[in-house]
Amino acid sequence: MGVQLIPLQEKHYSFIKEIYDYYIFNSIATFHTEEITIEELKEVILINHPLYKSYIITFNNNECGYCYFSAFKKRQAYNKTAEITLYLKPECTRKGIGKQVIAKMIEIANELGLRVLIGVITSENISSVSLFEKCGFEKCAHYKQVGEKFNKILDVVAFQKILS
Repeated sequence: MGVQLIPLQEKHYSFIKEIYDYYIFNSIATFHTEEITIEELKEVILINHPLYKSYIITFNNNECGYCYFSAFKKRQAYNKTAEITLYLKPECTRKGIGKQVIAKMIEIANELGLRVLIGVITSENISSVSLFEKCGFEKCAHYKQVGEKFNKILDVVAFQKILS
């Protein structure tokens, strides 16, 4: 049992939207401030892309989140680098699931021939910063005062892991 990554299917977008909407309205984990559509999610979270894979996360056979790779920059020279993203249902956080998910995603990234993974996080999202640090990612950028949400000015940090 434990954590499994199930390749994303069309039917999963409503589940993803439900989780993402929670974070839009209740956290600084995303800088969206208004609800987005499933069509907008489909532009970023892809199905069957040869490089930028997307998954539903299950824990003990229960759907508990989603994760995906996306283009770091849309230029060919960046094709060996991907942004890594994961969101868990609020009740599934702080159970060690995120660490297992990132470990599995690193394995997949190596199989895909990716060389660098980058996580982009709000600097005040301490649990996500800690997660990426525990998974061997190193801070590589700090963008000051680039976002504003809930009447608060926010920084963004980037963490990277160079794969073997």
